[in-house]
Amino acid sequence: MTTALTRNSTTPAARYGSSRPSPRIKLNRQDIVIQHSDAQAGERLMGEALGAVDRDALHGILKQLMKASVILQKPDEDNLAFMISMVKGIAPRDSIEVMLTAQMVSVHVATMRSASRLAFAEGIPQQEGISRTLTRLARTFAAQMEALNRHRGNGERPITVQNLSVQDGGSAIVGNVAQHAHLIAAEPGATTEAEPTAAMQGATV
Repeated sequence: MTTALTRNSTTPAARYGSSRPSPRIKLNRQDIVIQHSDAQAGERLMGEALGAVDRDALHGILKQLMKASVILQKPDEDNLAFMISMVKGIAPRDSIEVMLTAQMVSVHVATMRSASRLAFAEGIPQQEGISRTLTRLARTFAAQMEALNRHRGNGERPITVQNLSVQDGGSAIVGNVAQHAHLIAAEPGATTEAEPTAAMQGATV
């Protein structure tokens, strides 16, 4: 039976040394052991750190992070601890964010590996090949960040209006407008006149 875990807080992670520490992970021949005096408490703390909803999600995401932590064809405990800490810092709020943040930290690790290889690359062909990989990884990470921000904002893109000018007898909307707006683009120096729509009535100043 799958055991449910307490969902993690959506508040930003505290600074180093001031938050409740997550248990360490011990890797024993491909086995993942959460080091804690109380096994259930250890799983709960790790689940909160990773945003996992139950034991299946917790151990599944830990195994995936472990595989991504491989250094010299072997999972690395320090690298895995770093990746877990980064996921905890992002504080995923639902299962979609758990998967996305796991991908983000994995792409970051791969990006830094490519950067390290580039530093020791010899010859133009090798440098160009690694540079292309590094660029793709960096762009992927940026796209993942945008996807996370859009998901947390329910897909909404903020619209900023600058240099708003209201003439005598005119009206301006204060607050958010839920309905679609009709935009009219005018040539510089041209004037436009439009009657207020139903969406604007009752929301003008």
